Amino acid sequence: MSLKIYSDGGARGNPGHSAFAVVVLKNGKRIHEHSEYIGVNTNNVAEYRGLIYAAGYAIDSDEDEVEFIMDSKLVIEQMKGSYKVKAKNLISLHNDAKALTSNIPSVRFTHVKRSDEMITIADALLNERMDEHSRTS
Repeated sequence: MSLKIYSDGGARGNPGHSAFAVVVLKNGKRIHEHSEYIGVNTNNVAEYRGLIYAAGYAIDSDEDEVEFIMDSKLVIEQMKGSYKVKAKNLISLHNDAKALTSNIPSVRFTHVKRSDEMITIADALLNERMDEHSRTS
């Protein structure tokens, strides 16, 4: 895979203040990080928003092979088609993610444990973003 993109989303409360973060690796080297506060949402919405950002980044990078890596089993299995998207608030996000990732010639979705090093980094980034919002509101 040319790019490995780790993404994570989180919400304090469910729903609650939320954010997502991505960490992008190319040839094992960290080349990009991004985190964003996204208001009051559920954890699953934040996970999908991270994946959508990651897919957009991959498309802009013009990469032919991308592995999306997340600790959200729900999102990964929905993207693989193993789980149906039943929650109404996730259907349009799922459709957006599918449409974006369909523009990448070779895509893989991988579930990892929350303890994965890059997921831990992404989690720290999104928590920083939520902390910043807490201090300013």
